Amino acid sequence: MNITVDDINLAYDDMGTGPAVLLIHGFPLNRQMWQPQLKPIAEAGYRVIAPDLRGFGASDAPASGYNMDRFADDMIALLDAVKIEKAVVGGMSMGGYVLLNLMERYPDRVRAACFIATRANADDEAGRARRSAMAAEAERLGANPVIKIFAELLFATETAEHNPALIALVTSWMRSAAPQGLAGGLLAMRDRKDYVADLKSFQLPSLVLAGAEDRAAPLEVAHVLIDGLAGCKSRIIDKAGHMLNMEQPEIFNQTMIEFLNSLPE
Repeated sequence: MNITVDDINLAYDDMGTGPAVLLIHGFPLNRQMWQPQLKPIAEAGYRVIAPDLRGFGASDAPASGYNMDRFADDMIALLDAVKIEKAVVGGMSMGGYVLLNLMERYPDRVRAACFIATRANADDEAGRARRSAMAAEAERLGANPVIKIFAELLFATETAEHNPALIALVTSWMRSAAPQGLAGGLLAMRDRKDYVADLKSFQLPSLVLAGAEDRAAPLEVAHVLIDGLAGCKSRIIDKAGHMLNMEQPEIFNQTMIEFLNSLPE
C-alpha cells in the first residue's frame, strides 16, 4: 500500500486488526525486515503497520528532506492516513532514533515504546565525520561502500556461519537502496539529537530488545536505555546480532507479544 506525504509516496504493509503496532526499520534496510513479525503479531490480535521510510524500499527517494523530524512527521502522517490515533511503536536501530523523536514531539501518539538494537546517544565528532564521509561515498558510488561496512556489523557469529541465505537476503536489500536515500539516512543519523538525559522524562511503558552479539549497538548502549527508562522491561537475546528479529524470530516475537499483552488498555 502507498500514501502520499510531502509530495512523495510512502509504501507500507498493514496486517491484522486490533491495537496498532508501528514497526520502523533500520538503516540501510526496509520494511521487509519485519516479515518474520507481521503475521505472528497480527495473529496475536494486533494491527501491524510496517512502512518504508522515505529513501528506502519501495518509498520514494527525494534528493533532499532527510532528518529525524521529517522521518517522524512521515510516521504521523501515515498514522493519520490509516486512522490510527495511538500506536505501540517499535524502532530498530535508525528506527529507534525516529521513535525517540516521536516520543519527544508526538507523545500523545505513542502508546508504548519498543527499542530494538538501538541507542539513545548521538554520534561523537568522529562518528559524525564518518557519517559525512560515508554519505558522500554513497551519493558517488551507490550502496557498495555501505554494504562493505554494514555487512560486517549486522550478524552474530552463528548466523554468519550457518545462515548464508539470510545474509544474502539482507545484503540484497542494502544493495537495492537508492543512493539519495542512503546519503539522506546517514546525514539524518549524523545530526540526530542526544536523548540520554531525556530518558527519565519518558513515562511510557517501554521494552528494550538487544542482541548479545550486536556489534553495531553493543550491550553497553542497550543498558543506557534500560537504566534510563523508568520501569523499562528488557531482554538480551543470545546468538543474535543487530538483526535479532530475523536471527532469533521466535524468541523476539514471543517477547514482543508478551510485552504487548501486558499493556493496559
